[in-house]
Amino acid sequence: MQPADLQYTEEHEWIRSEDGRVTVGITEYAQDALGDIVYVQLPEIGTEVTAGDALGEVESTKSVSDIYSPVTGTVVARNDDLAKSPELVNSDPYGSGWMVVLETAGGAATVKLMDAQAYSDMVGGQGG
Repeated sequence: MQPADLQYTEEHEWIRSEDGRVTVGITEYAQDALGDIVYVQLPEIGTEVTAGDALGEVESTKSVSDIYSPVTGTVVARNDDLAKSPELVNSDPYGSGWMVVLETAGGAATVKLMDAQAYSDMVGGQGG
């Protein structure tokens, strides 16, 4: 079961909202489907991102997948630990495997977000 305090996208990202900022990562289900993650490409601080557009990439032993921005905003922090330890996404996707923090303006565009139950239903009760 996914953490209930997060929201989820159809593209398997999670977001944690706090005071006009959102922390973004990929779900347990996504990291499991990707396999061993060997590289994470993240945008630079100050990069403007648009809801639904790719903001980075995750490379695993199986494939390369885009990370999509769930909201429109500006990158205000990025998890530089992933450069030397990309496996954190596998071992702790909802904690130390976070990817970026975005600052959003009031009324910023978002993609369709789901609660934990809806996301679990979408992935067939798998992942976490």
